[in-house]
Amino acid sequence: MGFHIRHATLADVAELATVHVRAFNETHRGGRAGGPSRDLREQQWREKLAAADEKHFCFVVESENGELVAFASGQLHDGGVPGFVGQLDKIYALRRVHRQGIGRLMLCAVARQFLEGGVTSMLLFGEATNPSNGFYERFGAERLLANGEFHGAYGWRDLRALAHTCDSRDFDILDR
Repeated sequence: MGFHIRHATLADVAELATVHVRAFNETHRGGRAGGPSRDLREQQWREKLAAADEKHFCFVVESENGELVAFASGQLHDGGVPGFVGQLDKIYALRRVHRQGIGRLMLCAVARQFLEGGVTSMLLFGEATNPSNGFYERFGAERLLANGEFHGAYGWRDLRALAHTCDSRDFDILDR
């Protein structure tokens, strides 16, 4: 199955909110409902996309039939972790499309978007115990420690190296 990545628009808000709720529940709640509501996510995405610019953006991934199956958003980092300018704010894919290269597609698109805007470093905050964390490490992310402990933060101090990995002919090996 082929996938297409593009910038999200306001026309995507309803479907984006649905995918956000489903993927969040699949990732953090074992597929059970109970996370933030679709209405809340729709309101949040409407506000974010209305204000989107080169410093705050969202990509969506569609299947061949046009169904939205994943998304990733980036923004400038608030400076709380020195040395990082960009932040991979959200990255989610529906479980049924995992391990098909979508994560790589989104991660690389976010890195390139930042690089185009002159942002050369990026971090993300996740759950320290998430089994998907190895994905970030395979793409060169550094575990960021707080008081000597890992709490789920990862960083790329040089996004050019990540972009080079994304362009490598060996990227398929990295994403398995």
